[in-house]
Amino acid sequence: MFKVIIAIGADHGGFILKQPIIDFLKKRNIEVMDFGTFDDQSSVDYPDYVQKVCKAIIKKDADTGILLCGTGIGVSIAANKYPGIRAALCTNVDMGRLSGQHNNANVITLGGRLMDAETAVSIVSAWLDTPFDNSEHSRHKRRVGMIDELDKRYINQEIKQTKTGGCQTMQRVFEFDHPLIQHKISLLRDKNTGTKEFRELVSEIAMLMAYEVTRDLPLMDVDVETPMGIAHSKVIAGKKLGFVPILRAGLGMVDGMLRLLPMAKVGHIGLYRDPQTLEPVEYYCKLPVDANERDMVVLDPMLATGGSASAAIGFLKDRGISSIKLVCLIAAKAGIERINKDHPDVDIYCAAIDEVLNDHAYIVPGLGDAGDRLFGTK
Repeated sequence: MFKVIIAIGADHGGFILKQPIIDFLKKRNIEVMDFGTFDDQSSVDYPDYVQKVCKAIIKKDADTGILLCGTGIGVSIAANKYPGIRAALCTNVDMGRLSGQHNNANVITLGGRLMDAETAVSIVSAWLDTPFDNSEHSRHKRRVGMIDELDKRYINQEIKQTKTGGCQTMQRVFEFDHPLIQHKISLLRDKNTGTKEFRELVSEIAMLMAYEVTRDLPLMDVDVETPMGIAHSKVIAGKKLGFVPILRAGLGMVDGMLRLLPMAKVGHIGLYRDPQTLEPVEYYCKLPVDANERDMVVLDPMLATGGSASAAIGFLKDRGISSIKLVCLIAAKAGIERINKDHPDVDIYCAAIDEVLNDHAYIVPGLGDAGDRLFGTK
């Protein structure tokens, strides 16, 4: 059962096993995406590391994953909340072998307080070396297929629930609560904020949001020579990014993003909303040549009905782009529901969520027409 790329994550309780496992994997010429934690000196929350590993697998940045905590139980429970993840808690070599052969586990979980590094490496080895019983009449193949069907039912049910539920039940939505972002959003909403200040605020908020949007970027080990010696450090593992503002209002967010990520490439999608049907109409699309090799971030300050953003994401997928995020300043629940329904694989990042749209499909209370306020055309 050969793995090309394995994502690994650990909390402080599982940290002791992480480096021996990474060393073992590298000896087998397996690429490792290390999502941390990077020391055991402070208590951290294992769901954060579970999310990074599982998202890497769901997005196909990694083939499989290894999760580590004190007992392996917590990370196993958390990982199995993610669609498409089959996480198996293993405490001995036989469990490692059977998790591959019988369950086709794409994640194994281990406990740093329950085993030593040698045992952990042996379990990982057994998991890697045991192929899934994928034969035509395999009972294990049938049962894993039944698990996959449960995943599909759950996803569909969850999407339906978002139509009546609050944003807390919606899939893949991240609302920022950082004080600086909330403060600047309040200034942005103010009708007395002029064009110059409005434009600066949009750029500043976008820059602050970029920090969290890129939280799941993979890291790799490097040795850096300092004036005092060699530091064993981390750098971003060569992941390529791209920004795609939806014209015209999305342009206001580009400079802020590029301040933190100056090497990212920028594409553009031109859409306008038909005033009668309220549906998006494309008039321009220009993307980087290697866009399908990049994580593409769609930028649109206002997610109202979700029609334009959904169409833009669809255009990207039509061009072979599979790793997509959507970043907006203010989102309406209706827009979030639309993206969740049309593109359940796309994460939505927003600084604020408002309740309703008016008869003209503007977000209320919102901030008005972002494009007009950015460019002084109101």
